[in-house]
Amino acid sequence: MMRAFVTALFLLLLGASANAERLIVSVSNHRVTVTPNYSGEELVLFGSVEKDAATPTDRTAYDLVVTVMGPRADMVTRRRERKFGIWINTDYRQFLQVPSYLALFANRPFEAITSPEIARRQQIGLNNVLLTQRVSGDYADVVPNDAFRSAFTRLRTQRGLYREDASAVTFLTPTLFRTGIPLPAEVPIGTYEVEIKLFANGAFIGKTETAFEIVKVGFEQFVATTARQNGLVYGLVTAAMALMTGWMASIVFRKD
Repeated sequence: MMRAFVTALFLLLLGASANAERLIVSVSNHRVTVTPNYSGEELVLFGSVEKDAATPTDRTAYDLVVTVMGPRADMVTRRRERKFGIWINTDYRQFLQVPSYLALFANRPFEAITSPEIARRQQIGLNNVLLTQRVSGDYADVVPNDAFRSAFTRLRTQRGLYREDASAVTFLTPTLFRTGIPLPAEVPIGTYEVEIKLFANGAFIGKTETAFEIVKVGFEQFVATTARQNGLVYGLVTAAMALMTGWMASIVFRKD
């Protein structure tokens, strides 16, 4: 029994070491600060594919897919129709705990990197990323051409919050690579997860992860913290400021 266990453990370790490559990655800034005049910026992800003696000698070319996901939140997409001359909401779909920011980058077209089955399993490409919805009391993802999903991704893309670029990853050498991570002006605050997946000859070799954080500083951070930790005080101060603004406006624009 012990001999069989040792043999199984040895085979497991041998299989784990068969894919000998490992990824070493980092980002140019692990903490992005958002100030009142923040207008967006671009981080740089860089890294290398490290080989060892177990790496097959015929493996000389690699493919990379980088997925960046921002803080998750529930979101709603509504369908509007024109009836009797006015636009009204006629239906809606709730998306559950989906990324507030989503970017997928690669060194060549996603469909050329691996098979459709592996692409779906590894969520390669925007159409393969799971976006769970509440559908008639059930929870599921749907086909990419679903009207609500298409509208959701289109609206997020227009705001620069969802994107995919099949030529964003550049191999500087056969094993050294880099890519930019653009962050728009309205980038959500929170922790961002970065997942880097390595492929060779269509096969999934392995992955690694890193992260960075986006935080507010200055007056915006003070207001956000006060609203979260002292909601009553924040509400009273906001109401007082609104009353004072209205009173001052009535004096300035008063007709004699």
